[in-house]
Amino acid sequence: MRSRVILRSAVCALVMAGGLSAVPGDAAGQAVYEPTPENLAARTWFQDAKLGLFVHWGVYSVLGSAEWVMEVRRIPASDYEKLPDQFNPIRFDAAEWVSLVKAAGMKYITITAKHHDGFAMYDSRISDWDIVDRTPYGEDVLALLAEECRRQGIKLFFYYSQLDWHHPDYYPRGRTGNSSERPDEGDWYRYLDYMDEQLRELLTGYGEIGGIWFDGMWDRPDADWRLERTYTLIHELQPQALIGSNHHETPHPGEDFQMFEKDLPGQNTAGFNTAEVSRLPLETAETMNRSWGFNITDRSYKSARELVRYLVRAAGSNANFLLNVGPMPNGKIQPEFVTRLKQMGAWLERYGESIYGTRGGPLAPDLWGVTTQREGKVYVHVLDWDGPILALPPLSKRVRSAKLLRDGSAVTFEDREDGLLLSLPPRGDGVIDEIVVLEVGE
Repeated sequence: MRSRVILRSAVCALVMAGGLSAVPGDAAGQAVYEPTPENLAARTWFQDAKLGLFVHWGVYSVLGSAEWVMEVRRIPASDYEKLPDQFNPIRFDAAEWVSLVKAAGMKYITITAKHHDGFAMYDSRISDWDIVDRTPYGEDVLALLAEECRRQGIKLFFYYSQLDWHHPDYYPRGRTGNSSERPDEGDWYRYLDYMDEQLRELLTGYGEIGGIWFDGMWDRPDADWRLERTYTLIHELQPQALIGSNHHETPHPGEDFQMFEKDLPGQNTAGFNTAEVSRLPLETAETMNRSWGFNITDRSYKSARELVRYLVRAAGSNANFLLNVGPMPNGKIQPEFVTRLKQMGAWLERYGESIYGTRGGPLAPDLWGVTTQREGKVYVHVLDWDGPILALPPLSKRVRSAKLLRDGSAVTFEDREDGLLLSLPPRGDGVIDEIVVLEVGE
């Protein structure tokens, strides 16, 4: 333990002395960025994957009031520091988590390595504000999870909050964190050096990762975040790693995918997403109830039907669906979440060909539903239509045949110059998404 403290002290001294370069950089992004072949291949994999698990987990789970509890309850940093002593997730089982992800038909996990409270859910060398040094549990859950993901063939992404309510050098304060009772002083660029060093730890200590999922730039939108330096660091250490940022803006140079929080691409029902959709791979993140982190009083669970329909609409919008769970402080995932995840997996087991490996279809999403496509096939996902005839705009390729995915029965159709008419059977009870498979060609 003493050697670890000495190492931390040495790194901190190096940062303070300028040895890790506390020089302002380009806040706009990685200005000259050519994705490597490995990165481009990772983008294709990402678009094919379609469904991932988002995990918001930290010491805040002890209070059972979600991940913003420090801000919402205006808890000073000195009081918040009492929480790690009470965080002992002895029932955390990495194999159980990853097996659940596979049962849900998910292809990757994105987990909070550090959230806005600044607490690291891994063994950080540059700080002891982490799960190994501050909790009775004392184990690196990211290391355990990374090992199990490799064993079961699931990709692992790390969420990292650029915003930090705990670090003294996160100064000037932004829109949040003003109740932490930290001194009104600090060195912004020293904080950015700290952030980059933690990212280096994550990129060098856990094997190959899927990417970094940033959040928090919105707290200080006009600050110099020195993105060019940070993004270059990531791409140099792991060229295949995908960078995304939840800044609610159009992507900055150096970012590899665009995300939307609680919204489908191009929509802004949440009130803070950009309506502009880039040509990068897309992802939408949503909660299973209303909270991201564990909230003991939040019982507003979305049904499996609602979640499957959101997945389908995301795929029809050419986006992945990152579905969130907030594990309990003991390390278990709530049974309500487990049930829904397994129900989604059962649906994908039967209808996954219309989702995995597809891209947004030739027809724009509409009230009736969406389309997805792959080479030679268009999948018409009829979500909200009860009539016998569904009239669609014309497709660019001739329709050769049409059938229902659920049982293979033929669907009568008319492929006319002014549109495509599909004769649909009566909708049976429990049909979440009536999928018509069109074989298309020149």
